[in-house]
Amino acid sequence: MPVIVNMISSAPGTDEKSVIETARKKLGVSPAEIHGAHIYKTSLDARKRNNIHYVHSVIFTLGSSEAERRVAEKNAAFIYAAPAGFDPVISKNKVRGRVVIAGFGPAGMFCGLALAEQGYRPLILERGECIEDRVASVESFMSTGILNEESNIQFGEGGAGTFSDGKLTTRIKDPLCRYVLERMVNFGAPEEILTKAKPHIGTDRLRGVVKAIRERIIELGGEIRFGTELNDIELDGRRAEAVKFTEGREEVSAVVLAIGHSARNTFEMLHRKGIFLEAKPFSVGARIEHRQTEVDRSLYGEYAGSPMLPKGEYQLSHRDKSGRAAYTFCMCPGGTVVPAASEIGGTVTNGMSVFARDGVNANSALVVSVTPEDFGSKPLDGMYFAREIEQKAYKAAGSYKACASSVKGFLDGKADLDTDIEPSYSLGVTAVDYEKILPKQVTEMMRTGLKVFSRKMKCFGDGKALLCAPETRTSSPVRITRDKDKMTSLSCENLYPCGEGAGYAGGIMSAAVDGLNTALKIMAEIAP
Repeated sequence: MPVIVNMISSAPGTDEKSVIETARKKLGVSPAEIHGAHIYKTSLDARKRNNIHYVHSVIFTLGSSEAERRVAEKNAAFIYAAPAGFDPVISKNKVRGRVVIAGFGPAGMFCGLALAEQGYRPLILERGECIEDRVASVESFMSTGILNEESNIQFGEGGAGTFSDGKLTTRIKDPLCRYVLERMVNFGAPEEILTKAKPHIGTDRLRGVVKAIRERIIELGGEIRFGTELNDIELDGRRAEAVKFTEGREEVSAVVLAIGHSARNTFEMLHRKGIFLEAKPFSVGARIEHRQTEVDRSLYGEYAGSPMLPKGEYQLSHRDKSGRAAYTFCMCPGGTVVPAASEIGGTVTNGMSVFARDGVNANSALVVSVTPEDFGSKPLDGMYFAREIEQKAYKAAGSYKACASSVKGFLDGKADLDTDIEPSYSLGVTAVDYEKILPKQVTEMMRTGLKVFSRKMKCFGDGKALLCAPETRTSSPVRITRDKDKMTSLSCENLYPCGEGAGYAGGIMSAAVDGLNTALKIMAEIAP
């Protein structure tokens, strides 16, 4: 079995051959005993300016059981790497109706792909457009402010993550993470995502991957209907018998709800049907923009700008005694702040960057955690809380312009745009007092976070950094609660809440893995 050697340090610019040789010596085997070796993961350690270096894990395939025995005896801490993938248990239980998946974001996409490759021929419903038409709708909104409510940065093929940085980082430890990365490379993602500790595809490359997965599902007999929204689920006791959707109805053997965190009318429909939902914590705040060069200087000091170092990125957090947190989220090096509304009369900001990350500015969400104590404990209270913020922002700006302030103005409690940063938000910005759009507990904690973060990174102490608000779609405010083992709704035995919209994932990777695990559960219950 392959073995992974961790914590091999190297200076920027060190070639792969030298890294592997250092790892081989640490492993204690001869070159002749190695059948294969490659770098498994690489991360940059820039915590000390006088010792910026890379840290690698190297994976070896040994040629004999004797070599494996010696390695195990020498150091039990070496990790043995299981191959990526899964071995599904396929049920022989024939059930009337099709497997229907609502939503074609990462969860629905990987669920549909896994099922299609095992012969299930799922029907996938996506309220938004295919990626080619969706790009046109998004670009039209960015330039004209005319919103397509059904196809935008939140809705459409690929889900909300398609218009982001294409980040593939996650905190989950599921072995299927490696499988997801390998499949993405199969469908056109750059191979470097397999080795980088913080991999990303970029919105430009991700669109091609999404299209290739769609084509594979269709090739295998799956069906994808765009511009088709799930409108109703027909229940017979604790089973879903059929679904209704735009211009159609279909009998079902199982329904996968991979609806995404912004499918507010779908949450309302489920609530009316008596499907068990819960309000869950999420976060709200703003986007903060710095020049990318200032981020790099804050991280790398005198080495900023070196071609051997990547674009600087950060992740900062602070929690107060009450447990409330301020933190940065979805940092986009060399990216842009984008209009991410999905409802008429509500303003939403998000961040996006292409694979090259070559924009002038960097941005990230600067958000504060909120809980049912802030907005109410009824299942949809958090959703309505976020909508109210978005509508206040639209009213304050008079349009889909972002509500903006310099950091100094915000800290001083004033609405001003005293900044030399050129806003990247395409629809323009207007100075707004954040007390008019965000709850006091959020603005207070944002100010605390900015002061704490300024002690960690110099650029956060720059009063001319730019804030654009509101950021309200950090994660789902609703959980479609499911049985831990069966992964089915507590209310319906063949309804599978899945991914970020169901409250069980946070980002492309964890949503894709949740989709795969959902597919495996369906395979074990229903025959193709």
